[in-house]
Amino acid sequence: LQWIQARERSINSSRVFLVVLSLASATYKAMACRAAASACCPAGAGFSGRTSAPCFPTAALAPTTRRTLRCVASLSGIGSSSMQAGQLRGGASITSRPGMACSQGKLQRIGRRMLTVLNAGAAGAMGGHGGSGGKPVEGFWPKLLVGAAIAYIALIVLIPFANVFVQAFGNGVHAFAEHLLDPDFLHAVKLTLLLALVSVPINVIFGLVAAINITRNEFPGKVFLLSLLDLPFSISPVVTGLMLTLLYGRNGWFGPALAAGGVNVVFAFGGMALATMFVTLPFVVRELIPILETMDLSQEEAARSLGANDWQVFWNVTLPNIRWGLLYGTILTNARAMGEFGAVSVISGNILGKTQTLTLFVESAYKEYNTEAAFAAAVLLSSLALLTLFIKDKVEAAAAAETKK
Repeated sequence: LQWIQARERSINSSRVFLVVLSLASATYKAMACRAAASACCPAGAGFSGRTSAPCFPTAALAPTTRRTLRCVASLSGIGSSSMQAGQLRGGASITSRPGMACSQGKLQRIGRRMLTVLNAGAAGAMGGHGGSGGKPVEGFWPKLLVGAAIAYIALIVLIPFANVFVQAFGNGVHAFAEHLLDPDFLHAVKLTLLLALVSVPINVIFGLVAAINITRNEFPGKVFLLSLLDLPFSISPVVTGLMLTLLYGRNGWFGPALAAGGVNVVFAFGGMALATMFVTLPFVVRELIPILETMDLSQEEAARSLGANDWQVFWNVTLPNIRWGLLYGTILTNARAMGEFGAVSVISGNILGKTQTLTLFVESAYKEYNTEAAFAAAVLLSSLALLTLFIKDKVEAAAAAETKK
């Protein structure tokens, strides 16, 4: 028994020693790679001999980290068409450089891993616009999977989308134009635009303020607040409309007081605006929080040390770094506002010519067997969706181009 206990103590000691040795080895390797990068790229040095700028979102990183990333990338030969992998700027090989502790293959792997992570861009996934470095599809099973994916997308998305236009123009352009001039249709378009005009700016301002305060401060209940921001994603829009109806209806908590003041929320524009603002609440704030969390605060601190006030810091430092994410969130918010159906349907009452948006008009016209008018409204909504995708693509391309500079 004593021998077994001594054996167990010896094994435990060996395990502890191996863990400590592994940690020390990992730390030494990291420090050696950092020293190697600093040796080949002194402070202030940049890339040389390249013909195209690599995709490094280094604006959101500390200067020391940026220099290290550039050095490792230059050592690995990534992002430079004229620099061979494993060569320094002076033409010497990595192994011939004094003090170099990392092998050529290791530096290449580090550089590729960094580019894989960092090519997402400083604005989250937006910086990843464009083609990737994937290998071509070869073999029977990979081609079969790609074909199945394309067939699935065509069956679920492309064919129904194309059928909307076919049905809308089935009787000619003249019949389509007549439905576009219908007074009820025009009222639905006007109401949809008004809802977007009210809800989008409010949620953009709220999302901007909330994201800055959440990322820049620590306070009790922060995790709970972040969970509340995700509530519109998890709750059904129909339930949202029902909740607002129970709160602001005739027998609701706030309905009698508002009715006494002459304010109608349910079956009115105010309730529709509340429902739209609820479902579009998280888009801007959820787009900005990851960007603000990865920003380098040294720029803001430097601006404050030079005498800039909070507004000047925000306008000249913070906003330029988050503008693409803010624009991206605004586009998503606007698309969601114009396409909302469930919550608006419940709280508006779907009254023709009064509280009917474009999405509600499509449903009402189709149920009344006025399919041509329904498809005409669907074409307009589809065109707005295509316009949103086009603007989204341009924003992603602009963000990626700025990231590559």
